[in-house]
Amino acid sequence: MPMTTAPTEQPEQGVTPDIVRRLIAIVGADAVTAQDDLMSDPDWPLRDPYWVPGDETYTAGVAVHPTTTEQVQEIVRLANETGLPVSTHSQGRNNGYGGSSPRVGGSISLSLRRMNRVLEINEELAYAVVEPGVRWFDLYDELRARGSRLQVSVPDLGWGSVVGNSLDNGVTYLPYGADFQAPCGMEVVLPDGSLLRTGMGAMPDNPAWHTYKRGVGPTLDPLFIQSNFGIVVRMGVWLMPSPEAYAPLLLTVAADGDLPRAIDTVRELRLANRLRGVPSFYNTLMAATMTGVADVIARAEKGFLPDDDVQRIADETGLGRWYLRSALWGSRAEVDLQVRQVREAWERIPGSTLSVQGVYGPDEYARIASISDRITAGVPNLDVIKHKGEGFGHIGIAPIVPMVGDHVMEVVDLVRDIIEQRTGLNYKAGILVVNERSCALVSSINFDPRDPDQARAAYATARELVAELAARGYSEYRAHLDFMEDVAGFMSWNDHAYRRFVTRIKDAIDPAGVLSPGRYGIWPSSRGSHPPRS
Repeated sequence: MPMTTAPTEQPEQGVTPDIVRRLIAIVGADAVTAQDDLMSDPDWPLRDPYWVPGDETYTAGVAVHPTTTEQVQEIVRLANETGLPVSTHSQGRNNGYGGSSPRVGGSISLSLRRMNRVLEINEELAYAVVEPGVRWFDLYDELRARGSRLQVSVPDLGWGSVVGNSLDNGVTYLPYGADFQAPCGMEVVLPDGSLLRTGMGAMPDNPAWHTYKRGVGPTLDPLFIQSNFGIVVRMGVWLMPSPEAYAPLLLTVAADGDLPRAIDTVRELRLANRLRGVPSFYNTLMAATMTGVADVIARAEKGFLPDDDVQRIADETGLGRWYLRSALWGSRAEVDLQVRQVREAWERIPGSTLSVQGVYGPDEYARIASISDRITAGVPNLDVIKHKGEGFGHIGIAPIVPMVGDHVMEVVDLVRDIIEQRTGLNYKAGILVVNERSCALVSSINFDPRDPDQARAAYATARELVAELAARGYSEYRAHLDFMEDVAGFMSWNDHAYRRFVTRIKDAIDPAGVLSPGRYGIWPSSRGSHPPRS
């Protein structure tokens, strides 16, 4: 049965002139942004750019930009004193999932963008230590400036935070992207303003802090992922030595009906360690977006394309009905062997194709032209969105599905039918193979964020999908703040044992709920709990 008590979703006290003065005293006047200026921040809007226009449900009361851990601690202590919650973001570019907006409107938006130092790069042990404002661009540039032999696993867009992406289970695509392996060792500001170091960092000056993912006793790092138990102000991230040879692959599936066989083939290749990283399938129209086919992108955004048109695009572009982006990394001999092994397996799928887009040494990445190939080379960029107009908004829906072809096809069919029926636009999807046994089926609900009716309809469609998927036993792996409650509510085994357990943790460390209350459905008992929407 659902949990039925509704939380208090607005702070009892709003932002007052006295609170603003005290924030200015902590960080300086140029580091405090008034509510009226949240959308005009020169870096990026300090609220969700894709939320319903005119609706202030998730608008912060003020934003503050600390530059040091000590300032973060002071802000958290102020929140405890005043009862006004803080909602933290790193870069605030979590588009499709709520951006930098707080779950509780009127909160202090605690932006960590200006905490942007690369604190350490260890060449011998292949890791970096970064603050939460460090973007993928920043870490990549620092590695290049030092002439490093190391490279970082990057996502599709390089403007996000390395820490922020990790704390929401964001996907990257090189080998350390598989199963979210890169983060290791955190420094965290707790809800009372005190500091904690996880893993081996709990011992002063322990040199294994960022090399060993466990510690002594319970491992705490995962508690700070998709939670509101602390503010991560420092994190280790594992890097990969640049390989002798990097070979991006382009694999295609000719027919929709062959997707299950392709999924099963990739599973077996991953289990045999013949494909590494995060191979990613994209259907025809999403593949056109990911590879920058501008005329197809423009046509798809104007309205629904009949299947015959989609098939024509699949044939003309060579992208097929499903396109698989993958890559190989290693010595030249290893890469040559793996190409043969992958080709042998892939050619068993009727009408499929495999092409090697080139073989590059670490000094040759600058000549890689393809958007997709630069991503799997670890070169951050923004090219995938360069053809997007102002009227483009999206919401992400992303259930985790076992890597079995029939499972995946069931979910693809369900999501496609609902999105196309409700929005009148073609289904655009990616299937990210996050480990050997599971994939995230990432679907985009597209709409014009300038149109309130379109926006409301898109969010209603998202909530419908969450419920329909849950009815079939599938859960999101991340969620927009507008339906975090729904997703958490469906994790209901044993009378919501999980929800009751995380509430007990929240009550123990943050009974007043000053840190991001409601994030992923976690509230202290003092604010109640929230049911899924009916």
